[in-house]
Amino acid sequence: MEMITVSAAEFQRYFGRYQDEALTQAVVITRNGRERLVMLSVDEYRRLKRRDREVLRTGDLSDADLAAIAKTEMHPRHAPLDEELK
Repeated sequence: MEMITVSAAEFQRYFGRYQDEALTQAVVITRNGRERLVMLSVDEYRRLKRRDREVLRTGDLSDADLAAIAKTEMHPRHAPLDEELK
């Protein structure tokens, strides 16, 4: 899903416009240059909530999903956790 970013002041000025935008893409609302809120359509929110509870088996993952997982790297601060696997 694509996102657009707007300041809180702009969001307040053009609320109706961003309400309509949120039906097709997430609207990120910033305050003092920092992301604070995201406005989503109800359908997108419900889709995300359903997925939050969804359990996937590794056998159900696509080749693209598996390739993306294989490319990930752990942040160095977690390196000590490797010792727990030994």
